[in-house]
Amino acid sequence: MKVKPLPEHEQTPVQMAGASGAKMRMLVGPQDGARNFHMRHFEVAPGGFTPHHQHDFEHEILILKGRGVAKSEQGDRTIAAGDVLFIAPNEMHQLLNASAEPLEFICLIPAPMDCSR
Repeated sequence: MKVKPLPEHEQTPVQMAGASGAKMRMLVGPQDGARNFHMRHFEVAPGGFTPHHQHDFEHEILILKGRGVAKSEQGDRTIAAGDVLFIAPNEMHQLLNASAEPLEFICLIPAPMDCSR
């Protein structure tokens, strides 16, 4: 069993083209032997955003702090702490921070996948 505080996980900038002010922590992933899911923590600075992109796998998101906008094929949706998002495979999406505090969220993806997306 792994038990490790959030701040002890390395935080790195999101390197994907189209991202600005976004950082990621791999909470549970290949380094832990996770074979089915990877859990990641994202922090997006005020005015920042994740890339506008799509991929062939679903992912689930829990907004922890802040407020923002989730852009998708169905239009823009306001998001805030406590909201849960499901992003279907191949759906174009992007999260933008629309508040004066960091936007933080947990994101789950199937493993093994490219964890930078």
